[in-house]
Amino acid sequence: MTGSEASPSFRLAYVPGVTPAKWVRIWNERLPDIPLTLLQVASHEVSDVLREGGADAGLLRLPVDRTFFSAIPLYTEVSVVVVPKDHVITAAEEVSVKDLAEEVVFHPLDDVLGWERPPGEPAFERPATTADAIELVAAGVGLLVVPQSLARLHHRRDLTYRTVVDAPQSSVALSWPEGATTDLVEDFIGIVRGRTVNSTRGRNAPAAQPGRKQSDASAARRKPAAAKKSTGRNPRGSSGGSRGAGGSKGTGRGKPRRRS
Repeated sequence: MTGSEASPSFRLAYVPGVTPAKWVRIWNERLPDIPLTLLQVASHEVSDVLREGGADAGLLRLPVDRTFFSAIPLYTEVSVVVVPKDHVITAAEEVSVKDLAEEVVFHPLDDVLGWERPPGEPAFERPATTADAIELVAAGVGLLVVPQSLARLHHRRDLTYRTVVDAPQSSVALSWPEGATTDLVEDFIGIVRGRTVNSTRGRNAPAAQPGRKQSDASAARRKPAAAKKSTGRNPRGSSGGSRGAGGSKGTGRGKPRRRS
């Protein structure tokens, strides 16, 4: 037993910057009787939430512990540097790590890019969160390199960003405990992989109907024969002329029968 019967809803954790809206919409269309509950979880906490059964699956950033979790990579994000709008870096469409060498670059404790040390000059202390680092960038005391989705999430009118072509990148994946691959997890895997509702790999795919093709083919063979039979019955036509040749029904002009 896969255990889906014990869970009346599907709980999906997701980390900041990831947008599950498209997949949630498809889920609601295909499985309207099974609610999908969304749980936003900090990137450094999502693995513990999945381990403890707080969610059935999660949209998270790699890497994960592959000895415990299964994972399907979905996409890799571009990394960008967040800067004030009047910063000199905005003169270029994209920059390299070397262009940040003389800048103070923040390294928040919830960093998701995984580099040992960001480029540039280190800040006096590490901000606790990416949101805190964004506030410091707005104050004009440093810059921040993050996945593009996080730059958009923390958008401010006084800030902008530019692509950093050679910075580490963040990959987003669907992950779940390997020992808890339920029917509902399989359904969600099918959705994120783009399978159609009638996919033979999906749990909700219609069962095969043996013999249907054969019966359809037989019906197709019978149809022309039936059509031929119907077209052969020509009222008052030439094909019925042999009955009329005897003078009884064909012309209606036979000799009257004598009454007894």
